[in-house]
Amino acid sequence: MAEESLLPSHTEDVSASPNKSSSLLSEISNASTRPFVLAFTVGSCGALSFGCIVGYTAPTQSSIMKDLNLSIADFSFFGSILTVGLILGALICGKLADLVGRVYTIWITNILVLIGWLAIAFAKDVRLLDLGRLLQGISVGISSYLGPIYISELAPRNLRGAASSLMQLFVGVGLSAFYALGTAVAWRSLAILGSIPSLVVLPLLFFIPESPRWLAKVGREKEVEGVLLSLRGAKSDVSDEAATILEYTKHVEQQDVDSRGFFKLFQRKYALPLTIGVVLISMPQLGGLNGYTFYTDTIFTSTGVSSDVGFILTSIVQMTGGVLGVLLVDISGRRSLLLKIKEKIF
Repeated sequence: MAEESLLPSHTEDVSASPNKSSSLLSEISNASTRPFVLAFTVGSCGALSFGCIVGYTAPTQSSIMKDLNLSIADFSFFGSILTVGLILGALICGKLADLVGRVYTIWITNILVLIGWLAIAFAKDVRLLDLGRLLQGISVGISSYLGPIYISELAPRNLRGAASSLMQLFVGVGLSAFYALGTAVAWRSLAILGSIPSLVVLPLLFFIPESPRWLAKVGREKEVEGVLLSLRGAKSDVSDEAATILEYTKHVEQQDVDSRGFFKLFQRKYALPLTIGVVLISMPQLGGLNGYTFYTDTIFTSTGVSSDVGFILTSIVQMTGGVLGVLLVDISGRRSLLLKIKEKIF
């Protein structure tokens, strides 16, 4: 199959672009029901919180080390223990979200984030500091999987890519905001500010719907169409979408019965796609992305560049990339966009 291009082909009908834009605007308008907007707000605040957590250590390094009399090793452990929590969260995220549902899992992640920020804000020694960071890591490990999954299960088909990309944009917003605020706000106050997204989310959780795909998975098929009607509008015809969800759920259940569950991924026929997926996910991490993010202050200062300049430049790049991702993901296609990104990296 011919590879999609980031730019429209000269042979394409010029009138297709306005029609596509009109269709996209129509999809956005139809999706703007109160339950979906609230659910998207919850997902966005979770992504914003993720960015705040990741961006916290870079601008606060010198002040935390000075106030708590920490060594370089102590602060390095504080920064890196987040990744330990991420691993723990990643190990349990799928089972937890399937066991208790998407909404209850969001409750758990936000409570962990709040406890983590309070532990950091009121820490008198490195132990409470590390505990707070570990809890945040577990939360981020769960929510980095759960957030995009929850939104994609609620969003209409044509908006799933853009909705997921918008969440990544909010990660950049949170990171950039903490880079900027960290140069002017004390580290304890910054930790209190970091709890705001979770405080916003908690009351909204009483009003957001459960994922219709999870409802179908746990045998609550009668609720699927009702949830879809609340998401798409009372006058929408959701019978086809509901039937598709139920049919796909039965197909997956049948596959689970006929196969070896998780270990079916390691069959020979899945070796190539599984390897490609793991490599694509691993490359940014192995390239030092987290190390750069956690220690931006030290990296720029060691090169003779002002850390404030480094924070500003990093924020601009993060925001620009996030906006481009939102605009291009549903226009250019996933594969072609991914190829272009990897081409620029190398």
